Amino acid sequence: MTVTTLLTPATSAEPDGLRAGLVARADERSYIRVLVVLDTTILIIALLIGYVARFGDDEPTGSEIPYVLVAPGLVLTWLISLKALGCYDDRVIGYGADEYRRVSSASLRLAGAIAIVGYIADVGVSRGFLGISFAVGTVGLEVARFAARKRLHRARSLGAGWSRKVLVVGDTAHVLELVHTLRREPYAGYQVVGACIPDALLAPVAQRLDDVPVVGSFRGIPEAATAIGADTVAVTASGELTAARLRRLGWQLEGTGVDLVVAPALTDVAGPRIHTRPVAGLPLIHVEAPEFRGARKLVKGLVDRSVSSLALAVLLPLIAFIALAIKLDSRGPVLFRQVRVGRGGQEFDVFKFRTMVVNADAMLAELTARNETDGLMFKMRHDPRVTRVGRLLRKWSLDELPQLVNVLLGQMSLVGPRPPLPSEVARYDGDVARRLLVKPGMTGLWQVSGRSDLSWEDGIRLDLYYVENWSLAADLTILWKTFGAVLNGRGAY
Repeated sequence: MTVTTLLTPATSAEPDGLRAGLVARADERSYIRVLVVLDTTILIIALLIGYVARFGDDEPTGSEIPYVLVAPGLVLTWLISLKALGCYDDRVIGYGADEYRRVSSASLRLAGAIAIVGYIADVGVSRGFLGISFAVGTVGLEVARFAARKRLHRARSLGAGWSRKVLVVGDTAHVLELVHTLRREPYAGYQVVGACIPDALLAPVAQRLDDVPVVGSFRGIPEAATAIGADTVAVTASGELTAARLRRLGWQLEGTGVDLVVAPALTDVAGPRIHTRPVAGLPLIHVEAPEFRGARKLVKGLVDRSVSSLALAVLLPLIAFIALAIKLDSRGPVLFRQVRVGRGGQEFDVFKFRTMVVNADAMLAELTARNETDGLMFKMRHDPRVTRVGRLLRKWSLDELPQLVNVLLGQMSLVGPRPPLPSEVARYDGDVARRLLVKPGMTGLWQVSGRSDLSWEDGIRLDLYYVENWSLAADLTILWKTFGAVLNGRGAY
């Protein structure tokens, strides 16, 4: 923890904070307007596609329904449905899966309602036109939201774009922990602009926790939020912030436009495992245990083997071409076999295309001092042991294609933690050893989050998060993101 003093008083930041808050709210409204325009465009295109696909160039026959009036009414009703289900709520858009779920739910509910009303009222609108329009429109809305979100995430990662301005409240240790957690994923859109700590920790002059300004104590949280232009107060753990004081804080923030969120000490647990149940007036958080066996695990294994066998058949020509290129580029075997540790500590031989010279292991001792990563792994951006063909294979992750055989044999999974070396496992502590509760994967959160650019600590954190929170839906998301990570080439060396 680093605490430094400021030369200027906290109150001098008030005009700048208010201006920053106004700018943030303007950016938020601008992003929502873009979403509305984007959604409207997608819906118009979907209805045109539905009309052309159903009727072609001909006028609808046997119907008195004026489609020139039906289409605008349907677009307006669809937009109202999106609004009613909170698809433009600033607490939902920009991060998490809830935005996508609400968009799909709004579209499907409207389609169901129109089908029921049309059947009861015997309205002669073409079912083919409606079915095609809703199918195209729903998919188009999801794709458009995804594209808008990716652009917003890039802007946020660069320090621009609309983000929520957060005032963190709690004791110093928990404030710093929450700040570091939020800054680890800037694309989530929570920008910490200040902190409030207990009275006992305040100094006569203004302070900073790392580079976060301390703008007040627990006695003036609403005033501090207004002064720095915060639109969210995030409360973390503190012995002095009792339930009664937290309840009063909620009352004080009513009508101010400032949201109150509570960050529990429980971290790195995915939403599906968390259930909030009110008991005796207390919102108790129930956390389900991770699932390491059962029907879902069986399905995951079947999917792994089915996809790997299909991928091997489809990629056979590419695999043969790579093998020939390796053979022509340098002497030595085409495949590289290395002992890795799988689920339950079982060792197995992992297969990879050889990307280094044959005596690479003997050269490692000479290069140890040039290691560019921390922890137990050795990584070097310009490793002299890598061959010419090997650099291309590593850049596009093609050297890992033979691991499809390991997946087919049941030793690995398509998605999972990085397969560790026995020398790494020998130095694991109790927490890190939890990586061995599931099969290692060809790809995983580490692959789509930076690969070799990640620190050892971040890689372990992502692996443990996957172990605790894996799901088939998350696996599909990671597989989808893997294609982008491979094409981007970030962290591949």
